[in-house]
Amino acid sequence: MKKQKITRRKFVQASAASAAMLASGKLAPSVNARTIGDRPNFIFIMADDLGFADVSCYGQRDYSTPNIDRLALDGLRFTQAYSNSAVCSPTRTALMTGRYQYRLEAGLEEPINDMSADVGLPPSHPTIPSILKKHGYSTELIGKWHLGFLPEFSPLKSGYEKFFGIFGGTAHYFDHGSQSRTPLYEQDVKIDRVGYLTNLLGDRAVQSIEGFAKNKKSFYMSLHFNAPHYPWLGPDDEEEGKRIKDFIHYEGGDAKTYAKMVQSMDANIGKVLQALDLNGLTKNTIVIFTSDNGGERFSKIWPFSGMKGELLEGGLRIPAIIRWPDRIAANSTSDQVLATMDWLPTLLQAAGLEADPMYPPDGQNLLPIILGQMPAVSRKIYFRFRAGQQRAVRDGDMKYLRIDQNEFLFNVVKDPRERANLKSRQAETFARLKDDWEAWEKTMLPQKPGLGNHRHPADALADHIGRTNPKK
Repeated sequence: MKKQKITRRKFVQASAASAAMLASGKLAPSVNARTIGDRPNFIFIMADDLGFADVSCYGQRDYSTPNIDRLALDGLRFTQAYSNSAVCSPTRTALMTGRYQYRLEAGLEEPINDMSADVGLPPSHPTIPSILKKHGYSTELIGKWHLGFLPEFSPLKSGYEKFFGIFGGTAHYFDHGSQSRTPLYEQDVKIDRVGYLTNLLGDRAVQSIEGFAKNKKSFYMSLHFNAPHYPWLGPDDEEEGKRIKDFIHYEGGDAKTYAKMVQSMDANIGKVLQALDLNGLTKNTIVIFTSDNGGERFSKIWPFSGMKGELLEGGLRIPAIIRWPDRIAANSTSDQVLATMDWLPTLLQAAGLEADPMYPPDGQNLLPIILGQMPAVSRKIYFRFRAGQQRAVRDGDMKYLRIDQNEFLFNVVKDPRERANLKSRQAETFARLKDDWEAWEKTMLPQKPGLGNHRHPADALADHIGRTNPKK
């Protein structure tokens, strides 16, 4: 079959129609008209602090991640995916609600911690699992919650029927018993389990899949690994774990240990995919793999600069893969710009459902693009981060960025490392995006007072020269 020649006029018309359809949320009837019998299952796998090129299908060459690569070979890989924030609990707020996290108090915490124990995701706010649960789905979270602490907040209060995991932002990979600093929970009860945490989460996911298969009920399972978040401990590092006092672990870790952490997560993802195969669930299960923000100290973030806690591309760009056999073209890629908040409207549409009209999503339904029904469309996405008074907006290929009082304009497609500052050469674009950010900011909750602390000041990381935190 010969490829049809597309003129510039036809391409512009198709792009305009695509944007209009995305804005309206309307899809082809074959996607919208879902009955209970043919609704897809969902497994949403989220890594913690995984950098853009930390898996081999995104450029890692020092080690391999064959199971994550399998998802990419069988599905679609996004090349321009963004986390909603440069740290985790704000991004998780956006994931659960489909909205800019700055609309909720929980999203103002960067991140939620022991000092903000009275803040969390409001149980009254609709979420992906609560909407799916309302329409007959079984829902379960395995792994990291990080959206508020008991007794006010819990996965069980926000749409999940079952929970096995941790409440906070980090955990010890071996010392996670009921008396530890970071206990493991079953439902809302502390429990004791022995083993490497990544393995425990993977094993529980396999058990849950077997249970879903027996019940023959549609399911939404969140598998939110804490890996490869610090402390830097691989599966064989239990003795090193006994030495650690400070989980942020500035005095430890190396690239070899980090590789083992990522590979352990990949192996457990392999067990999950095998469980789907063995239970005949692969064909009708949508599997997503992504990360909550950009990479940490030992991550590979090439070709970007920056890291977690920064609005440079390296702090925001993440891997994102979606597989749905026979519906999504295998071994495909998309340069569509995607943000974490897009998953709620996208996955609900895959189930033939809509978001709660009282809480309209800021994210866009990208399912028509994922299914190949329309071409990619231009996006405008806003960011802010309290530390360093950071702000950014990506509009098409252009990005306005401010860190402290320094301002920039980059073409992040041509210049992904953000080196060529175009603010003088393209002064009108610079001024427009800066004004757009100011206008958007007025529609969000105000940031918390104060300057906020940098994740990695100069006295912690040698390449962060001049970055100091305000004195307390």
